[in-house]
Formats: sequence, structure tokens, C-alpha cells
Amino acid sequence: MAYLTDRKRAEGMGSAKTGTHHHWSMMVSSAGLAVLIPLFIFTFGPILGAPHAEVVAYFARPFPAIVAGLTVLVTMMHFKKGVQVLIEDYVHGMAKKVTIIVMICLSYAIAATGLFAIARIAL
Repeated sequence: MAYLTDRKRAEGMGSAKTGTHHHWSMMVSSAGLAVLIPLFIFTFGPILGAPHAEVVAYFARPFPAIVAGLTVLVTMMHFKKGVQVLIEDYVHGMAKKVTIIVMICLSYAIAATGLFAIARIAL
């Protein structure tokens, strides 16, 4: 006779078998964004409205460039997961699959473009 707790019996029993992992990754990225967004505002704010040469010199330093890159990356990954859940809840049929693929590709494209722009400025 197996003595299983209620938690052990329920673990992995959702309809998609991945709900707990998805929720956990959303919570982790939310916590990361709670730190990164104010940090980004405080590093980006002082240089806002400065001439191009000053901005390039500012983002050539490692800390502002790393904060900006992490903010772009974590924000887009959080967006990708959130919009996927939204689409899964409200779109049905073949349109659901197509919309999810388009939004995932768009999320990665925006993240790559942002990281490329930051790398181009920083280097």
C-alpha cells in the first residue's frame, strides 16, 4: 500500500501537466522585473534627453548596459509567457496555434532587436 500525501497525488495532474512550472516561472520573472524595472529607471533616467554622444558613452559602461539588456530580456520572456496564457484562454482552433507561434516569434524578435541595439551602443 502506497502512503502518498495529497500534494504528491496532485502533483503533475493538471490538464497540460505543466501548469505549476509555468506559474512558477511567471512568479520568478515577476520578482526579477520588480527589481529590474526600478533599477532600469534609475540608470536610464539621468541620461534621458542627453545628446547622442553622452548616451553612447553612458551605455558603454558595463552596469547600465547590463541592466538594460537584462530588463529587455526578462520583460520579453515574461510577456511571451503571459500572452501565451491569454491566447490559450481566449482563442480556439487553428487560430490559437498560429497566434501563439506568431507571438512567440515576435517576442524573440523584439528581445533580439533590443539586445542587438544595446550591444551596438555598448560596444
